[in-house]
Amino acid sequence: MNTVGWREWVALPEWGIEAMKAKIDTGARTSAIHADDIELFERDNVSWVRFLVRPWQRSDADAVLVEAPRIDHRTITSSSGTRTDRPVVLAPIVLGGRAIHAEITLTSRDEMGFRMLVGREALAQGFTVDATKSYVGGRPKKAIRQKNRGHA
Repeated sequence: MNTVGWREWVALPEWGIEAMKAKIDTGARTSAIHADDIELFERDNVSWVRFLVRPWQRSDADAVLVEAPRIDHRTITSSSGTRTDRPVVLAPIVLGGRAIHAEITLTSRDEMGFRMLVGREALAQGFTVDATKSYVGGRPKKAIRQKNRGHA
């Protein structure tokens, strides 16, 4: 079992994102990521989704355009009780130095402190959470952390 803290740096290598701050959320079943300009389309009779990921908190810098097969569409109930329909994609993420596959819902998290949540389904792949700790998996270089704060 790998231990992670209540917040960690993750990577989404297939999407070209080497570092993104994420909240570890045992209250959420599915992981979620902040996505803009979500567009559903068909490719070879398969449902796909195109969207922008903005990896830095409070910044539009370094946005990444992602295209991925849509594996599902779910109604998600937020902690405040609001229900939203969201596309779901499957992506490898690196958490605590380990690569796993996670189902990720696409949503607007602009008002949230973290652009990504890692939920229970991803954590069930061999992680325990120590809610008293942060960044157990390590931190990226200072230049990356400064980009996240909008100081690049």
